[in-house]
Amino acid sequence: MGIPVVEVPTKPFAGQKPGTSGLRKRVPEFQQKHYTENFVQCILDAGLGSKKRGSQLVVGGDGRFLTMEAVNVIIKIAAANGVSRLIVGQNGFLSTPALSHLIRKGHEGKPVDGGVILTASHNPGGPKGDFGIKFNCDNGGPAPDHVTDAIYTATTKIDKYFSAEELSCDFTVPGRNEYEVDKYGKFVVDVIDSVNDYVNFMSTIFDFAKIKRLLTGELTGRKFRVLVDSMHGATGPYVSTLLVDHLGADSNDLLRTVPKPDFGGGHPDPNLTYAKTLVDKMKGGDYDLGAAFDGDGDRNMILGKESFFVTPSDSLAVIADNVDAIPYFRSKKVTGFARSMPTAGAVDLVAKAKGLEVFETPTGWKYFGNLMDAQRIALCGEESFGTGSDHIREKDGVWAFLAWLQILAERRESVPQIVQAHWKKYGRNVFTRYDYENVDAAGANLLMTFLEAQFPAFVGRQLSANGVTYKVAVADNFQYKDPIDGSVATKQGLRLVFEDGSRLVFRLSGTGSAGATIRLYVDSYIPADDAQRLCAPAQDLLKPLVLIALDLCKMEQFTNRTAPTVIT
Repeated sequence: MGIPVVEVPTKPFAGQKPGTSGLRKRVPEFQQKHYTENFVQCILDAGLGSKKRGSQLVVGGDGRFLTMEAVNVIIKIAAANGVSRLIVGQNGFLSTPALSHLIRKGHEGKPVDGGVILTASHNPGGPKGDFGIKFNCDNGGPAPDHVTDAIYTATTKIDKYFSAEELSCDFTVPGRNEYEVDKYGKFVVDVIDSVNDYVNFMSTIFDFAKIKRLLTGELTGRKFRVLVDSMHGATGPYVSTLLVDHLGADSNDLLRTVPKPDFGGGHPDPNLTYAKTLVDKMKGGDYDLGAAFDGDGDRNMILGKESFFVTPSDSLAVIADNVDAIPYFRSKKVTGFARSMPTAGAVDLVAKAKGLEVFETPTGWKYFGNLMDAQRIALCGEESFGTGSDHIREKDGVWAFLAWLQILAERRESVPQIVQAHWKKYGRNVFTRYDYENVDAAGANLLMTFLEAQFPAFVGRQLSANGVTYKVAVADNFQYKDPIDGSVATKQGLRLVFEDGSRLVFRLSGTGSAGATIRLYVDSYIPADDAQRLCAPAQDLLKPLVLIALDLCKMEQFTNRTAPTVIT
């Protein structure tokens, strides 16, 4: 007699539509009776489809509040739906990049059919904070639109879910747990160490010995000091193991490495506002490289000496220009690069110089997956502090930091020297982003509707502020046709492109859990031979465009906000 499978009657919940990266809501919503169970059942039904029975899945999350309870729900529902095996991180803990790697690696010689990630990424945690559930497919990447659409459709029709209520699994201790489940037979939960597989994988991508010689001073005659802020998110254990145990860094230079369910009361978003502690410490000049990571470990911010800020678009371009410094790329053919549409086009110039393809995609890492699987790109990034390569199918904050360390070990120059040399070679894509977080959704939608309605009249028009004039060349709502499968993504962001290449982009973010977030992106290109402006402060260079953007969209009138929540 096995563990019984219970059929539980339920009803649909409104609004269980996955956004850019899964379903994200406030914790109290997920705590409603049947709410989490409904969504997990729909992931198994619509995400796995015919592969559900006998499948293997990886399960883990960033350690935020509700993770343990959600893992327990997933185990019971998976067992009752004929899933054969779960690979679960100890204590339900796995960074998003580590989980993607485990899917792609397979388990005990057998393929893995996908994974369930419990995270709301860079959003705050805690009893009143955010929670999220995301499904990743068998390539290790976020589910594409047609899969998330199917999951959402299932949530609108669900009338029952299945659960092995009597199954009790201790996933706090590594080891194998085997059960007999009625109707399906053997069900296995393998609880694994959350860190080792990922760390070992990184050692095959980078030259750890050379990076260690940089950090310890053997390469340059002085110690190279790093300062890393994990913001009480998922990267803490990974960074500690990598930097201290393998690369010889000082543990005192690692900040907030203990994961906490509420991220220590902070906002685990690695930008100049929420990682202010790191920024302030870097200003003293004692450290050569600084980095901060978000809640689930897929985002990164890079700082040089004295808090020299490397924009995400510049970070991607510098890594692209120095791919040969990284052993992983030396061992394969690098075919192309990609960036999300709002990201400044610095990497485009590198691709052109190298004679490689470059793709402009909608926001969302899932759009890079097809290009990687088709071997059209090896490196990609987003302006929202996401950088990664085809080693997995997620952005990877720790990987990006190690990539910078590898380049620094090869170049033996400072971060500012490398970035400024890049500008002198390719020109500078000056960039800023204004985030207006948790604004009234109705006002945000009205703003976008008002702005788009004016677009037909914008082309050819001259717009001026502070004595600077720009002429509009393109005004559209960005649309993307996937070159691999032919699928089309529409309404991906309002764009104004000027004749000199400068751009304004307006988007509603798909990663929030409440209200709406309006993002305004402003970028302009400074040619390499414009020495006077090449190293000028970004805010001075972009101020006229920012004023034009705020006037066009009537931000204050529609949102009652006189200033953004965050400026990047």
